[in-house]
Amino acid sequence: MTPTLQDCRALDAQDPLRALRQQFTLPEGVIYLDGNSLGVLPTATASRVAEAVTQEWGQGLIRSWNSAGWFDAPQRLGDKIARLVGAAPGEVVATDSTSVNLYKVLSAALNIAREDAPVRTVLVSERSNFPTDLYIAESLCRERGLQLRLVEPEDMAGALTAEVAVLMLTHVNYRTGAMHDIAAVTQAAHRAGILAVWDLAHSAGAVPVDLNGAQADFAVGCSYKYLNGGPGAPAFVWAHSRHASRFWQPLAGWWGHAAPFEFTPDYRPAPGITRFLCGTQPILSLAALDCGLDTVLAAEPLGGMAALRAKSLALSELFIALVEARCAGHGLGLATPRDPAQRGSQVCLTRPEGAYAIVQALIARGVIGDFRAGDGNRHLDILRFGLTPLYIGFEDVWQAVEHLRQVLESGEWQQARFNQKQAVT
Repeated sequence: MTPTLQDCRALDAQDPLRALRQQFTLPEGVIYLDGNSLGVLPTATASRVAEAVTQEWGQGLIRSWNSAGWFDAPQRLGDKIARLVGAAPGEVVATDSTSVNLYKVLSAALNIAREDAPVRTVLVSERSNFPTDLYIAESLCRERGLQLRLVEPEDMAGALTAEVAVLMLTHVNYRTGAMHDIAAVTQAAHRAGILAVWDLAHSAGAVPVDLNGAQADFAVGCSYKYLNGGPGAPAFVWAHSRHASRFWQPLAGWWGHAAPFEFTPDYRPAPGITRFLCGTQPILSLAALDCGLDTVLAAEPLGGMAALRAKSLALSELFIALVEARCAGHGLGLATPRDPAQRGSQVCLTRPEGAYAIVQALIARGVIGDFRAGDGNRHLDILRFGLTPLYIGFEDVWQAVEHLRQVLESGEWQQARFNQKQAVT
């Protein structure tokens, strides 16, 4: 039986996480299903950033590097992130962007591989990995005379051959929401003598992650999606303790020096993960990120990531069931895996035509998702909907699908205004 609006309201009333929504400033009349791209504004962020500007910068001035804790902010926030990704205190730093951090860890991983097994000359990744990851990998391979080999997910096991040095994957696929088993894939890579580098951009704060339990080698991740750090918020980087002090990272800046305020002309890397810092840190952005992390950590007394995951899956199951029952006959397909164990915290629909315009028509109605283009061959255009359990409820899902049904049945997506491509889709 298809869930009713009353069923969804009952689920919201019984939801043990429902109070977490009060941490956020949500625009009236908006159903926000794009937290997998940019998280919602935490209510505490504006005043915290204002305090950092007017008090810490305005009054404390340079003294705030010590008195306001600016100097150790990357490590302090890194320890908060560590609680969400299965890392230990002192193993994560919040810094730079995901792309820059990926460059650092891929360089370190390739250095380790070159020292341990110089005959390994291939870096493997998934063909549908997020493009910036592939661009960074391509750049490093060109620089070092290596080969970047892209494969489909079903061919991954056969690609882990003796010539491969590093496997670089995103835990949750940005287009489809398909999720790898970090522990199983890392174990398979290690059996073949391959280092495993993971991008957690679409999983940190959305699904349980256990980097140390999986014995992964390196990881990076984004903080402006499910961690609600704000647009362009600093990303994070993790290295397993067996690797963290083994090599310099390539961007050997003064913030990663063992004693930056000794101002020596020679570089001496800091121990452990701190060497993965580079230049002066963006304090105002870190202040905003601190608030975002607290919104996720607020779930810890309520069951933490396990509880968030359970609600996320319930939301996505509801979304899929409602779309298939109420939007049948309109050419929608499901790109997201049906198996909950293989699904992140988003639902992605396909359509042979009109996907972009349908998303724009929904946005005009206040239902905000986003669009990802296909390649005209294997991959169709995607209507992408993020289901962030911190602030999305079951009635939100019902109303969103009802709007989708109306957009499809009325044909309003065919209006010219919804077919004008914008710079950001």
